Amino acid sequence: RLLPYIPLIDRYIAMRTLRPFALSLGVVLAALLLERVLRLFDLLALKGGPYSVVIELAASLVPYYLGLALPAAFFLSVFLAVAGMGDDNELDALLAGGWSITRLSRPFFAIGVIFAVLSLFLFGFLQPYTRYAYSAILYTATNAAWDAHVQPATFIDARQGMTLYADSVDISGRTLTGVFVRKKTPNGEQVTTAPTGYLILSGDGTQIDLYLENGTALENRAGGHPYLVRFSRLKSAVNLLSGVHPFRARGDSERELTLVELRRELSDPKSPVSPRRLASEFHGRIVRTLSLPILPLVAVPLAMAAKRRRRTSGMIIAALLLLAYHHILQLGESLADIGRLPAIPALWVPFALFTIFGIWLFRNSRERPGDNPMTHAVDGMLELIAAVGRSFKRLRRKAAT
Repeated sequence: RLLPYIPLIDRYIAMRTLRPFALSLGVVLAALLLERVLRLFDLLALKGGPYSVVIELAASLVPYYLGLALPAAFFLSVFLAVAGMGDDNELDALLAGGWSITRLSRPFFAIGVIFAVLSLFLFGFLQPYTRYAYSAILYTATNAAWDAHVQPATFIDARQGMTLYADSVDISGRTLTGVFVRKKTPNGEQVTTAPTGYLILSGDGTQIDLYLENGTALENRAGGHPYLVRFSRLKSAVNLLSGVHPFRARGDSERELTLVELRRELSDPKSPVSPRRLASEFHGRIVRTLSLPILPLVAVPLAMAAKRRRRTSGMIIAALLLLAYHHILQLGESLADIGRLPAIPALWVPFALFTIFGIWLFRNSRERPGDNPMTHAVDGMLELIAAVGRSFKRLRRKAAT
């Protein structure tokens, strides 16, 4: 119902922006998650935790990485949309038809505001809960371990009427050979033997599961005949857990507090979290959220300066600008955390400078669409790359002679 009220040109520009945005967001998010998932596999293998929790941990990380990937994907999508319109001469036709750069950029700013609201929800309310969930799941998976590794040629009392024995055990203490298990049952007892067995922590971290392969189970029932069963795979719970202390309550870290909770803790002198860290986290989230509508101010002039032969140089400059801004904000948060600078100047001054730079760049681009300051920067980079290439060619010719 809303689409008929949106001008056709705005819908067209929005579609040219959202298609590369979805692709770039998916690629960046997948790359970030894959790197963390590989590290989680290594950690759980070292700690002996179940691999099944990796999916839960990865799901808990999605809001965090989505918040990181959203500005980069949006900036790149605006850049590609404007550059693509320039390559197809659509931008020149619209400018010649009386459309201003400001008017053509209106869909970008509207999308930026929508993404800012989404970012506010992610940074302010969803991420604190998923951060806590991630920490709680990881704590359970890595700390719910048994008292000690199973020792070879030793009878182990697994409690609840179970006795475990293994002829040999690998270096991890969890792969057994020559396994013997005796378990008391309400009707008598059960004796199980198997050439191999594996001790694996259950998915909920409450018990250890013993998996036996190609074994035999003999159950002696009181007043009855023995019952013999051969199996290819058998699962049995082994109570070797020492017990895991409950995970801490949410809120011990400033990153696990919502924006409302951060604001409340800032005014509470008895807060367990340092006021400096609370202020840094609060202002950092606000600044990152408000930065999204500002990105088109820089992306549009960069894309207009990046014609076909300047595309790579323009994208390099865009990536460097965005990366520098991200790291400057991180530096400001760190300085505010340790008390070297108050949170407001440490974070709001870089935001103000970035906004002023974007407005200045956008105004110059609006007044001289084909000749803005970024055009000269891109041309300078191209000349530098060409000069480096010529130097390498001369060196190769000298080396050949």
